[in-house]
Amino acid sequence: MTEAKAVEAATNNNTNHLADFDPHKKKPKRNKYASACAILASMTSILLGYDIGVMSGAAIYIKRDLKVSDVQIEILLGIINLYSLIGSCLAGRTSDWIGRRYTIVLAGAIFFAGAILMGFSPNYSFLMFGRFVAGIGIGYALMIAPVYTAEVSPASSRGFLTSFPEVFINGGILLGYISNYAFSKMKLQLGWRMMLGIGAVPSVILAVGVLAMPESPRWLVMRGRLGDARKVLNKTSDTKEEAQERLSDIKKAAGIPEHCNDDVVQVAKQNTGEGVWKELLLYPTPAVRHILIAALGIHFFQQASGIDAVVLYSPRIFEKAGITSDTDKLLATVAVGFVKTLFILVATFMLDRVGRRPLLLSSVGGMILSVLTLGISLTIITHSDKKLMWAVGLSIATVLSYVATFSIGAGPITWVYSSEIFPLRLRAQGAAMGVVVNRVTSGVISMTFLSLSKAISIGGAFFLFGGIATVGWIFFYTMLPETRGKTLEDMEGSFGQFRANPAGTKGVDNGNKGQVQLGTTTNNVQS
Repeated sequence: MTEAKAVEAATNNNTNHLADFDPHKKKPKRNKYASACAILASMTSILLGYDIGVMSGAAIYIKRDLKVSDVQIEILLGIINLYSLIGSCLAGRTSDWIGRRYTIVLAGAIFFAGAILMGFSPNYSFLMFGRFVAGIGIGYALMIAPVYTAEVSPASSRGFLTSFPEVFINGGILLGYISNYAFSKMKLQLGWRMMLGIGAVPSVILAVGVLAMPESPRWLVMRGRLGDARKVLNKTSDTKEEAQERLSDIKKAAGIPEHCNDDVVQVAKQNTGEGVWKELLLYPTPAVRHILIAALGIHFFQQASGIDAVVLYSPRIFEKAGITSDTDKLLATVAVGFVKTLFILVATFMLDRVGRRPLLLSSVGGMILSVLTLGISLTIITHSDKKLMWAVGLSIATVLSYVATFSIGAGPITWVYSSEIFPLRLRAQGAAMGVVVNRVTSGVISMTFLSLSKAISIGGAFFLFGGIATVGWIFFYTMLPETRGKTLEDMEGSFGQFRANPAGTKGVDNGNKGQVQLGTTTNNVQS
């Protein structure tokens, strides 16, 4: 009889496990409140996107009006990435001090001032000062939007929601391109100033919208405000049980005893950044070291593969391909922005279904093929005595395929991945380091592209980007484990061993909610 009961119990247990893998099992509906919070926070990314997009076309008219050289133009376009480092470096500490929400307000206010200054610039020096102010605001926005969204999102839709900043960057780029085309017919002295000054509008909308957002539940717990955190989690979780589980995990990560359930508790050690840099850089555990390498690596290769060169200098690329009319160049650039935005929207719905790793590897593979083909077509055009329409068409097609494949994976996943893998105690500073690497790399690429093109030809520049992207693909394949479906507090257990499962798929349930964690042992390490 005992054996029969044991067999029956085992059968029921197996049935329960099989039910977990039922493909027809109904998924929870997306949390509308969490989605609204993510949208509002991610609107800060419009600021960067608009600046990138508008400067690509405005540069044509700035050069003519202010009589500046190509070197001055590439410095003007790229220097904002280095200026943004100031904002990124300050954002981690600021967000731990005043909260994620008010850091977003600060980002919008600083960019507003910068956009007004650029719009009223009488000369090159004043324009550079305006870009300095705007760059600080962009640095704040780049760091805080993914962190806030990751912290407010339930695990079931974190990839979808955390990809919103990249969606809004692309939306901002498209708006910048459209602004170029819309104001291109105006008087030379007025047109480019209108293009830059109108960028102040999104920051005003942002400042108003952020008033409806709650504070990050993780920041509230760090401040001992458990009652407020519980209210936010109840609104942003799929179920009450998940809200309680998330609160329990955050309390454990923040060092608050499980039995403490008062609305306000005393947190023994506030996380204001002391000791964080030492743990990140000087004495990291194997898991933290792996996380840091993965986060910095994904940011580096995202930019080093040349995306900002294509987005910022697409009018120049189309000119090299044989398009001479300003109107035609700007229209082709609008097409780039449209394709980039369309594919980022597709990617948002795939992140939590397909997973980060398969999308990233597929995306970078497509980028490699596109950028190498672009290099070949531009080289053929450069060495041809007559206009080859097939090569012109191929150049345009490969620019579009390059931005499409970038947007389907490498674009959004970089921000999703780097914001979700750091444990709570290191998240703000770790995310800030990722933004620093991202902006430095972007700045180097955008400030040297014209000079590089003259030195090794424009085709040679894209061959170089193709080679870097190939190295990046190998790095992603070997160093980045899958993170889909993991809670933020369990994420640290996915790192620590430098190996990867090529399949990147589900396997035997190891207690991680049915997910095989690539590059890990079966034991979770709580953050």
